[in-house]
Amino acid sequence: MKHMLNLYLLGGVLTLLSIFIRLMESLEGLLESPSPGSSWGLPDHPSRGV
Repeated sequence: MKHMLNLYLLGGVLTLLSIFIRLMESLEGLLESPSPGSSWGLPDHPSRGV
């Protein structure tokens, strides 16, 4: 039973982490270009290292 609880905790932490990262990325995009909708899919600034 403890193993399942650990898996649930790990999943929750990973979900929170991904949400936090997406929030930070959208915040950075808003700070870079204040016009809404222009920060999606623009290869202008290669700040995101894949």
